[in-house]
Amino acid sequence: MSKAITGGCQCGAVRYRVDVELSNPHLCHCRMCQKAAGNYFMSLASAPREKIVITRGNPAWFHSSDIVRRGFCPGCGTPLFFDPVNTDEMLVTLGSLDDPSRYTPTSEDSVESRVHFLPHLPGLHQKVTEDDFGPDEIKAISESNHQHPDHDTDRWPGEDKQ
Repeated sequence: MSKAITGGCQCGAVRYRVDVELSNPHLCHCRMCQKAAGNYFMSLASAPREKIVITRGNPAWFHSSDIVRRGFCPGCGTPLFFDPVNTDEMLVTLGSLDDPSRYTPTSEDSVESRVHFLPHLPGLHQKVTEDDFGPDEIKAISESNHQHPDHDTDRWPGEDKQ
């Protein structure tokens, strides 16, 4: 493994490490994943359960079915894990990785539930953040950002508020 695989939630309360390369990076379009992600699909990849190590905090869990539970940050709600409870594998959400571009999806699952316009998205008008917001807004967002950085830290800033 070339670079450590780490990830976590938006606020930094829950962090994890994967001690093996992830496999089967994919987009799931099933209705449960759409609801869990609050989006049109959920991007996931798997690893043996014992190779996924929680390094900070504790995720909350919701059983979306009798055979699957989903882990998320109890503070900010970031979806982190898809856990088929009767298997040796667990999946992480690719968007929660510190480097989400590390894994390119190789398949789309449950395409019967895919929203009809998704294949047409590459043709949409492309916007750059700096074109939509003025320098004062960008500065205000940057200076008041509460998002945890995309790397492990010695402490979680949210601990000061508890």
